[in-house]
Amino acid sequence: MNLKPETLELIEKTVPQYPEKRSAVMPLLHHVQKERGYISNEAIEWIAERLEMQPINVLSVVTFFPYFRQEDQKIGKVHVRVCRTLSCALMGAYKVGDELEKKLGCKMGSSKEDGSVTLEYAECLASCGSGPVVLVDDDLYENLKATELDGLVDEIEKRVSKED
Repeated sequence: MNLKPETLELIEKTVPQYPEKRSAVMPLLHHVQKERGYISNEAIEWIAERLEMQPINVLSVVTFFPYFRQEDQKIGKVHVRVCRTLSCALMGAYKVGDELEKKLGCKMGSSKEDGSVTLEYAECLASCGSGPVVLVDDDLYENLKATELDGLVDEIEKRVSKED
């Protein structure tokens, strides 16, 4: 797999930070996705070989965590993910999702035509005690209510404007 020298250097620095090579699987996935935009089968096999793991073990990590992508999908300038795992769903995640669709003018599971925002549901954002939660790029917003999303929408719109 051809990665940029900077990414390869980062990977070489990352692996020794862990007591067992396999423990570096998530950071390596992040490094590869940051460069490529998604995790291909080739990347899964390369990471598995690099960490002396079976490819199925790398794939299981990729498919469990919502921030790893297996397809080369165009993601908006701002990526908004609403957790819909059971605890968040019970606390109103679907209402939050519906309201974000309206306020952002973006259909769930897609990107706005102008490429400014991608809105989608995610499985488990690992904050079950503070749901519903929304991940905006890499920032987690907790204890949200569908009736109180104006501040979050303002933050998303600021990020869109900042990126222009």
